[in-house]
Amino acid sequence: MDRKVALKQCRNIGIIAHIDAGKTTTTERILYYTGRNYKIGEVHDGAATMDWMVQEQERGITITSAATTCFWLDHQINIIDTPGHVDFTVEVERSLRVLDGAVGVFCAVGGVQPQSETVWRQADKYNVPRIAFVNKMDRVGADFFRVVKMMNERLGSVIVPIQIPYGQAEEFEGIVDLIRMKVRIYEEDSLGTVFREEEVPAELREQAESYREAMYEAIDGDGSHGILERYLDGQPVPEEIVMKALRELTVKNKIVPVVCGSAFKNKGVQALLDAVVHYLPSPEDIEATKGKNLKTGEDEVRMARDEEPLSALAFKVMNDPYVGQLTFIRTYSGTLSAGSYAYNSTKDKRERIGRLLRMHANKREEIEAAGAGDIVAAVGLKYSTTGDSLTDEKSPILLESIVFPEPVISVAIEPKTKSDQERLSISLGKLAHEDPTFQTRYNNETGQTLISGMGELHLEIIVDRLVREFNVSANVGKPQVAYKETIARAVDAEKRFVRQTGGKGQYGHVKIRVRPLERNAGFQFENKIVGGAIPKEYIPAVEHGIRESAENGELAGFPVVDFAVELYDGSFHAVDSSEMAFKIAGSMAFREALQEAGSNLLEPIVKVEVVLPEEYLGDVIGSLNSRRGKILNMESRTGSQIVTANVPLAEMFGYTTDLRSMTQGRATSSMEFSHYEEVPQQIKELVVNGKS
Repeated sequence: MDRKVALKQCRNIGIIAHIDAGKTTTTERILYYTGRNYKIGEVHDGAATMDWMVQEQERGITITSAATTCFWLDHQINIIDTPGHVDFTVEVERSLRVLDGAVGVFCAVGGVQPQSETVWRQADKYNVPRIAFVNKMDRVGADFFRVVKMMNERLGSVIVPIQIPYGQAEEFEGIVDLIRMKVRIYEEDSLGTVFREEEVPAELREQAESYREAMYEAIDGDGSHGILERYLDGQPVPEEIVMKALRELTVKNKIVPVVCGSAFKNKGVQALLDAVVHYLPSPEDIEATKGKNLKTGEDEVRMARDEEPLSALAFKVMNDPYVGQLTFIRTYSGTLSAGSYAYNSTKDKRERIGRLLRMHANKREEIEAAGAGDIVAAVGLKYSTTGDSLTDEKSPILLESIVFPEPVISVAIEPKTKSDQERLSISLGKLAHEDPTFQTRYNNETGQTLISGMGELHLEIIVDRLVREFNVSANVGKPQVAYKETIARAVDAEKRFVRQTGGKGQYGHVKIRVRPLERNAGFQFENKIVGGAIPKEYIPAVEHGIRESAENGELAGFPVVDFAVELYDGSFHAVDSSEMAFKIAGSMAFREALQEAGSNLLEPIVKVEVVLPEEYLGDVIGSLNSRRGKILNMESRTGSQIVTANVPLAEMFGYTTDLRSMTQGRATSSMEFSHYEEVPQQIKELVVNGKS
């Protein structure tokens, strides 16, 4: 396959961070300096290329991950700009699953914030090598060295500054390159394109030497590169040796190099691009892709080469008003051509690749083929959804999928007119197809359609998209917490479903054992039938009946989670038994088990961080305690206090307004989902009786 650059000169990277750290602004500067954009788009003007959705431009935040390609130092860089808001964590999760490297952006004032830690943990999960960019060095209160200290304390990574700032806050003029021991000073009026290099001034020399020595120790602690030895002997250390050691350790995820700058003021972005090229891995540098060979059942490895059989992962689906459904694909090995066929090994379906596109935010460039390491969008796929494997039909392989968190908040939604009814159902289905953290559920008891997501903003955007993209008007209820139910103890249940109405009857008989599991274990079904008591073709029907029944619990109709069902006995009728009969028997047996075992109510707990002036500390802690909060940590930061607490989500509605009035608008808060926890008895009674 013809390539613009060799595979070793490709970089697949993501820009990850807390909200408002400056990810999209950084990406816009990258596009400007690499020649992808002829002018700079600003987030606050609603003109950022990567924030192309109307909802993003109105709110000044990133909602969906946007992909683009640019070139720097003869290297091709495929970039995915991800959201920082906790409600859109799905976009970060699926992007990190398919990327080879990432740039973590940190605010020089705010430092390591809650969502910074969350996205960092997500990158740890997928073992993604990273560079850190301390942004907003021009802001009042900027402190590079405090941020580096916070990163060392909170992120669990070996943080290695390879630059330090030349001035901070309003005095920020440029960067000190610790490898070359040069200062790069940017000219204000040149949009960062003109800079000069000078020797490190005397007043900075001692600090720069100290950080350079720390860098040498971090990358050559074992002496294998001879860097420390040369340095301590007073000999010059060649740049190439230092850069080689930095690259080796970054690719192995042993260290995180740190650079700094101000994307908004156009300082330090070219040096960040240099670091992406020099230190982050190519598709050839990362571990070979592993999967299960569906013919042999054995684990199989695929190298990042065009000559290998195709292995690719669909990591995102979105609806485009002009071309229909777009499926974003990362190819790990082999090639994918427009007009060819691929085998979806997850769904056991053959897919035709209609067209292949290289995306630049929401603009499209048609291409003939994609090779190993490419990130492209395909048109024409009918069955593939997020997390599906696309492989060679003759050498099928199943790659590791993507696991997403469960929704924590729900609202009731109903169409405004009868003509909207069918369109609402179709539109919600399309949106759920795009976003694995968005779910729709019909409550049989209330006759309402419930939509569930990761937060109020997430659902607000969904409703906004219904109106703008699908032209569906709907009435939306108040947000409700997505409670869940789980069984209180292990029980056995038996149910025989018999129906005789003339002609062929219905017969299904099951015996099940239901037991609770630990939190987040989900649902486990165990087939312990021996001797053919129930024919194996009816076993999936029993499981299906239980799954359906578990969607509405006994307490208050919430989904039942974290339990195991063991199907251990039963009987069948040679003529009257059917899948439907066993599905109904399974469902009835599970309802009986729920009634006998009793149920506990689970509620989502969120981790809340409040940054406030010290004089309001007592009021804020009192307010969190009154909301059933548990204080986890308190720390001081120049002029401010930071309080971290776990609080039930049900108690957090309206908290931002209360906090604003309590502190005269001087405090800020952020929250992210933490875990599910059992609800206290008195609250449980209120929820079950519909008073909470």
